[in-house]
Amino acid sequence: MVLNKYDDTNNMHGWFQKLLKSRVSSSAQHEQEAKVTKKSASSVNSVSASPSSAPSFCSFSPSSPGTTPSKPVQSQSALSSLQRWSRKYDVFVCHSSVGGDIEEAGRLVSFLEASPRSLRCFLRHRDDCPGGAISTELCQAVQSSHLWALFITPNFLQDDWCIYMMHQALAEGPMSSRIIPMIQNLPRSQYPQELKFYFYIDLSRNPDQGYTLLNRTVLKYLEDLVKNEKTLDCSMDSSSNRLTEEDSSKKT
Repeated sequence: MVLNKYDDTNNMHGWFQKLLKSRVSSSAQHEQEAKVTKKSASSVNSVSASPSSAPSFCSFSPSSPGTTPSKPVQSQSALSSLQRWSRKYDVFVCHSSVGGDIEEAGRLVSFLEASPRSLRCFLRHRDDCPGGAISTELCQAVQSSHLWALFITPNFLQDDWCIYMMHQALAEGPMSSRIIPMIQNLPRSQYPQELKFYFYIDLSRNPDQGYTLLNRTVLKYLEDLVKNEKTLDCSMDSSSNRLTEEDSSKKT
């Protein structure tokens, strides 16, 4: 009888140890996920600047050789990932219908689509379907894009369709890093109030540098998609294994 009580005590002690270990493991996983998310957000912000300090946004220097040797491999992995191909476009480029803005948007898209960048862009006057309902076409394009680059000029603010697309992007991803305002020849006082909490790229001084920064931002976003998916898979596998171990211990 004494032995039975002793065995019961040991069994209960072992059960508490497993429960404690399970909770510690779960807590560690949540902390790891939080670190990945925080790192992703801080990395994007590190190459951005607030609307009140736009000139510093473009004052970045290229990485020196050897500092990030795995970057090309990471970029290729992101470009070929299933997460990227889950949407039709990498970037939705929103611009006004004025000739100068159309030309600048065309140069931006040509830069992003050229090799080795090879991004998939939606350009309204090139990619929308003739005869289709404009609002429907634009909504579908917004929903089918990972990121939305808003080419904001004085003409943009006077274009009803541009304002419509900006609001669609805000509704699709409010307060997310998927919206990338790009301003050109726009006074600070005219910057849209809806975007006052977003970082923006100033193309007024050096458009090519702004294009490069946009490309890097898109790649960073795609790389983070892959990393977060892997983190989620690892977390799910760990949880599944832990449940299997618990079921096995209960049966024995």
